[in-house]
Formats: sequence, C-alpha cells, structure tokens
Amino acid sequence: LDSAWEGYHCCLFAYGQTGSGKSYSMVGYGANRGIVPVSCEEIFRRIGANHDPGLRYEVQVSMLEIYNEHVQDLLIAPRLRPKKGLEIRENKQLGIYVEGVSKRAVDSYAAIEQVLEDGTENRTVGSTLMNATSSRAHTVLVIEFKQVSEAMGQEGCKLSLINLVDLAGSEKAGQTGASGDRLKEGCAINKSLSALGNVIEKLADRSTGKGPATVVIPYRDSKLTRLLQNALGGSSKTVMICALS
Repeated sequence: LDSAWEGYHCCLFAYGQTGSGKSYSMVGYGANRGIVPVSCEEIFRRIGANHDPGLRYEVQVSMLEIYNEHVQDLLIAPRLRPKKGLEIRENKQLGIYVEGVSKRAVDSYAAIEQVLEDGTENRTVGSTLMNATSSRAHTVLVIEFKQVSEAMGQEGCKLSLINLVDLAGSEKAGQTGASGDRLKEGCAINKSLSALGNVIEKLADRSTGKGPATVVIPYRDSKLTRLLQNALGGSSKTVMICALS
C-alpha cells in the first residue's frame, strides 16, 4: 500500500500446492481475516486520515477468475457470462487490461466488502481428496486507486493498480483423485502455473545477466501470465507468498 500511495502499480500473490493455505492467507476464513480484507480496510483508513482539501481519492474494484484458460468476471452471474470469457487487450495508456470487465466504484470498506462477498459467491470451487474446498480457478481482485490533486487551477492524477491474486494450487491427479471436470481443471491450473514459473525464470535470468538481453519473456503462454504482465515485468512492486505444506 505504501508503494500504491507513491504511484506504483502493486501485486501480491500466493503460490503453493493445493490445500497449503493460499486462500486462507489471501481471503481468510470466518473471524480470521486474510490479506485482502485487511488491505482494503487499511486503504479507507488512510483515505479517512487525509485532511488536504486539494486532494481526493477515487477507488474502483473489479474481480476476475481464470478458469480453464478463460477470463471470467466474478461480479456477473455465471449464466450471463460469455462462454469464451473476456479478452485481454493492451494499449499504451492502460498497458494490459481486460476488455468489458465490470468495475464498481466504492467509497468505504463496507462497499468493498460487499464486492468481495458477491465475487466470492461466484467463484469456482470443487472438492478433491486433498482439499474439500479447492479453488478451481485463479482469482484476481483489481483495485484501481486514483489520487486526484488540485493546485493553482490545474488537476493532476496519480493512478495505481493493485492486483491481489489468489492462485489455484498445483496438484497431482493421483493424490487428489481428480477425474472428469476436476481433472481437466487440474491440467489447466498446472499448465498456467508452469507458464508462470517459466516467466519468472526468464525474468530472473535477464536481470542477473545469465541469459541474453534480448530474451523473449513468454507472457502469452497463458492467460494468467498475460494478465499479470505489468505486475511481473513492468513498473510494479510485486510480492509473492509461498505457501508450504
């Protein structure tokens, strides 16, 4: 959040095997709140502490999931979504963005909490032998955070995109007992996580000088890495939580 206030894009994601506590860390359970609700509450606590009349804040929220390599809007009921999902686009101003995703303006923690509840209700979960409430898709909460300042009749805007990502867990079909749809979902999850690992490896090689400076980073290998392209290799501060079990 400190980075967002300075104008950087930020990203935080949890990575690990199925059942290792990623969703518990990000979203929480019951009275034990996770990183997402705590962060959202802190955003509005900081906004409430602002006493500068020339500075105002605008916050919009969207919530997505990547299920079987299709990007879906969690704030829309499943029956109303396009079957092939939403398209990921790119332009010079916004960078990578999802075309047609719904955004909700929020002015309090209660409002953002309602968005989280609506989105979580539409998430794709399923039961496996290793996890009774296994996430079957990657979930991304995107907070569009604007700081609008006015001075001498001029208006300036500082925009930060905060991506909070709950990745689905990697899994072995033999251990989870997956078959049918669960097996298909597991294959898509493992494929996208493998692509994420490849992207991180290439970025690490380029930054340490191990590989050629012209190495191509394979962002387009999966919808997950394409969606997180700005966060992984752009002007973003990124934190990864490794959930071990």
